[in-house]
Amino acid sequence: METILDLPIENKIFYAVLVFSWTVYLWEAYLAYRQRRTYRSTMHVPQELGKIMDTDTFEKSRLYQLDKSNFSFWSGLYSETEGTLILLLGGIPFLWKVAGTVTARFGLGPDYEIFQSLSFLMLATLFSAFTGLPWSIYNTFVIEEKHGFNQQVLVTIYADYIAPLFDKFTPLPEGELKEEIESMSKSINFPLTKVYVVEGSKRSSHSNAYFYGFFKNKRIVLFDTLMEDYSPLNKDGEPENVPAEETDTPTEAKAKPKNKKQGCNNPEVLAVLGHELGHWKLGHTVKNIVISQMNSFLCFFLFAVLIGQKELFIAFGFYDSQPTLIGLMIIFQFIFSPYNEVLSFCLTVLSRRFEFQADAFARGMGRASELYSALIKLNKDNLGFPVADWLFSMWHYSHPPLLERLRALGGTKQD
Repeated sequence: METILDLPIENKIFYAVLVFSWTVYLWEAYLAYRQRRTYRSTMHVPQELGKIMDTDTFEKSRLYQLDKSNFSFWSGLYSETEGTLILLLGGIPFLWKVAGTVTARFGLGPDYEIFQSLSFLMLATLFSAFTGLPWSIYNTFVIEEKHGFNQQVLVTIYADYIAPLFDKFTPLPEGELKEEIESMSKSINFPLTKVYVVEGSKRSSHSNAYFYGFFKNKRIVLFDTLMEDYSPLNKDGEPENVPAEETDTPTEAKAKPKNKKQGCNNPEVLAVLGHELGHWKLGHTVKNIVISQMNSFLCFFLFAVLIGQKELFIAFGFYDSQPTLIGLMIIFQFIFSPYNEVLSFCLTVLSRRFEFQADAFARGMGRASELYSALIKLNKDNLGFPVADWLFSMWHYSHPPLLERLRALGGTKQD
């Protein structure tokens, strides 16, 4: 009786790819199950957030994340099953032949591999869009609509792809905040040349800050939503401290609670920047660039070694040809899968370490208390759920969950 050890090398490669793919899926499904269990069991606001997050907001976030996790389970199961059937039924070589038929209609034979590759990519994209459309519709018009996040689709396209091309960057006005930023940068020899405010609120209510530039020409960018004095969302309500007799608003309307402010005060903004500058001072940015370049070199070196192996193409149904595009797909998507999983986990662990180090750097600058309160505010503004299963978090979260970061800062909260 023939065993798997007696199979040709190309068959071993094919079945190894399938087994590994399902192993990763089952592992991810197990992690997601643990996180769903956390969503179900965490019914109360954590003690550390009791003064900043109300029960109603916490419950809405919990139910939203639970629905998203359930949806991800079923969509992920479908995606894995679809991918397996495509491999077992020879979907990739079939689509390649269809692409060849399409190019042949334009008088382009097998020698025009580039045009056949472009046709293959177009057909694969259309197939993916068609099979994924029901899931996308359900996610947008059922889950997102249920929890109040759905916008008109054109609006989503505009916000995600068009508006970023027209972000307005304006210099941060002279004042105390700018002076403090310049002073803090100088204290650690950060070569700051400009400080900008970007109107991120036009696209999203998420808050952020970052720096960019080469060598001695660095710039800091602050989202307007990061700063409570700049956030447009803080200027939409009625003016504060206006006597009742000076307004025509009915008493009942005035009694409505005012929305909590978005963004951080100036000391908290400086603490957030202290964290970001910590990444620069500790060399995290350079280290990530070096790792990325080394990984790219290694992957393309291995690709050059493997692209000539006929067995790889035969394993996926290409017996008579070895198209470069198909080789790229086979090697980078299937053969490199184990390596990519290990690398992704290692980079996640490294990123978490960098985040804790950057928090510690800001703490060393005497900004622990401000960073503590800023992290809580930013989590609320960005609609994050503050509780995570430790194993799910370790595998997926490149940034440590809020409670882990607060606990790391907690020992010096009163500094």
